[in-house]
Amino acid sequence: MIPNLNIVPFVSVDNMMKLVMRTGIERFLTELVAYIEEDFRRWELFDKTPRIGAHSEAGVIELMPTSDGTLYGFKYVNGHPYNTRTGRQTVTAFGVLADTASGYPTLITEMTILTALRTAATSAMAAKYLAPKGADTMAIIGNGAQSEFQALAFKAVLGIDKLRLYDLDPNATTKCARNLAGYGFEITECATPEEAVSGAHIITTVTADKKNATILTDNMVGAGVHINAVGGDCPGKTELHKDVVLRSEIFVEYPPQTWIEGEIQQLDRDHPINELWKVVSGQAEGRRDARQITLFDSVGFAIEDFSALRYLRDRLAGTGLFEELDLLADPDEPRDLFGMLLRSTKQDAKVA
Repeated sequence: MIPNLNIVPFVSVDNMMKLVMRTGIERFLTELVAYIEEDFRRWELFDKTPRIGAHSEAGVIELMPTSDGTLYGFKYVNGHPYNTRTGRQTVTAFGVLADTASGYPTLITEMTILTALRTAATSAMAAKYLAPKGADTMAIIGNGAQSEFQALAFKAVLGIDKLRLYDLDPNATTKCARNLAGYGFEITECATPEEAVSGAHIITTVTADKKNATILTDNMVGAGVHINAVGGDCPGKTELHKDVVLRSEIFVEYPPQTWIEGEIQQLDRDHPINELWKVVSGQAEGRRDARQITLFDSVGFAIEDFSALRYLRDRLAGTGLFEELDLLADPDEPRDLFGMLLRSTKQDAKVA
């Protein structure tokens, strides 16, 4: 993409938005799903570790690293649910992709928008294997920043065209419905979560509060439903009543992380769970019958960010939608870093 290896391409928020809209959101999501699936099929090649978190009363800051041996990627991401009170995002992120042979970064990018896209793409990918056949209606409980991305990913990948929306804040529901107008959905704004799940084949929960909450109670979940639980993504934060989790066939990304952060933190460690990568790679079954309740206990994992970084790198080619960062020192003699500094000082003196 850029011949000078000392110049690193950087994708700003503005360029990310332009890239997504030029590509088309649904196409972007569909292609991103394919990259995530590809990496899930080679899951065993990756270095894996639970994300490294610094928790405070206000929220959490995390690093999410992984490598396939050829490329290394990481994401810096925060989760601060009360940021909206001061006009800030609850989640912001940036990421880096690097060449393991040299250690040189090959891409730096905003990942606030990209994370929203990869989260939705991962949800839709999981639902390909877990949702009931013929599903066309999804309830979304929690209509904040992630909700539209989830809706569009499920439309692009599964053909979902009916949405039932609910949020504690009616203004959030109105915002979501307004943003999705014109995308081919039949949208119902609901007054209660019970109303939202009525008739839904898929239930997506994506709330922001950093606390144990009961968004779905046991009597709200009938046979045959697929639950896409997105909001429970840190210790002490859940969205489903324990009885709902116990009734479900549970699918997770990386168990050592999900046991700490997911809905399954409510369960004993010997409770049976399924790893999603085994389903994607054909080593295990997904949904087995029409009456089964399936639960994707989504907390987000570094390999999904790696897939998103790979996809972004490939999609950038020929677009010009990046800036060139003079990030890496490039002395004439690799061992003479100080000499480069001295020459820079002399150059400045000449200019002055």
